[in-house]
Amino acid sequence: MTEPNAPIDYAAEYDNSGRVPNAAELIENYLLDATLFRETHAANLEADLVYGPAPRNLLDIFWPLKDGTKEHDTDAPLSMFIHGGYWQKLDRSSFSHMASGLLAHGVAVVIPSYTLCPDTTLEGIINEMRRACLVLYQTHKRPLTVFGHSAGGHLAACMLATDWASIHPDLPDDLVQAAMGISGLYDLTPLIHTPINDAVGMTLEDAETASPIRWTPQALQRFEAWVGGEESTEYHRQSSDLAERWSMLGTPTTSVSCDGQNHFTVVDALTDSTSDMVNTLLDLVENPSISVPLPDSQPDAVPEPEPDQTAPEEDATTVAAEDGATLENDSEEKDDTPEDETRPLEESKAG
Repeated sequence: MTEPNAPIDYAAEYDNSGRVPNAAELIENYLLDATLFRETHAANLEADLVYGPAPRNLLDIFWPLKDGTKEHDTDAPLSMFIHGGYWQKLDRSSFSHMASGLLAHGVAVVIPSYTLCPDTTLEGIINEMRRACLVLYQTHKRPLTVFGHSAGGHLAACMLATDWASIHPDLPDDLVQAAMGISGLYDLTPLIHTPINDAVGMTLEDAETASPIRWTPQALQRFEAWVGGEESTEYHRQSSDLAERWSMLGTPTTSVSCDGQNHFTVVDALTDSTSDMVNTLLDLVENPSISVPLPDSQPDAVPEPEPDQTAPEEDATTVAAEDGATLENDSEEKDDTPEDETRPLEESKAG
């Protein structure tokens, strides 16, 4: 039994393979299921699209097909799944089948690869995912719904909280309109003293800078933080802390625990078109932000009081003079110079 206030064993808390005895088998099943999905959905696949200069800057898109044809429906809503592996393992080909749930509902699913640590930094991976989002937006002219698993959940949160307008003023604030993290990592500071950091190489400052829980996303854009019910206390804390922090900042964020699921099985719900997870993603696609109701009309103006007809004539003259002076003074104090609508851009922000 753990003693009260005992130090947290972060290495054990974040050792997902150690917590799940058949983890290697489950990961092997990912590879087999992904390969089968690519074979059976070859008609849907637009493969190996380049989004950046690095060798792993490639992405696949699984498009819905137009009715009765093998023609890609390139007008479909766009989503993007980002794979996990603690930023140092796996690639897009291991997760092709994660597109199946949304694809069945007519939503296109993009699956990118990215450069792995230690060949790049965490900041480098975040920027590669931003580049992928930018290329997709510039190509297809519509916003993305981003979701990811484990380290991919971290990257999904980073995409939602990116200040796109600071990258370029013509980019919309809702370039990533909504997002979901599945077993995501949002506070990276506990990972510094775990074996995970051997390849990632974060300093404390790096971890703080790359932790989306410290960022301020666009208000009203929705985020879902899902986690397996059988995952560690730290993984549950990651989701609940983000939900509390971002909701306080005006970004509606929900933390959901999936009963009976571990770190590797929780993501299987993405392959089931009827699952709660897929239905929630569909809702994010269709309703990416909450709306704040505005009053239908302005309140009626309060009528001006009628002049006091019983006041002496000289008093009325005095009031009129005083009123005129007041109006004159007001006009002198008011600055009628038009406001310059053109302002210099602010420096780019980290998130």
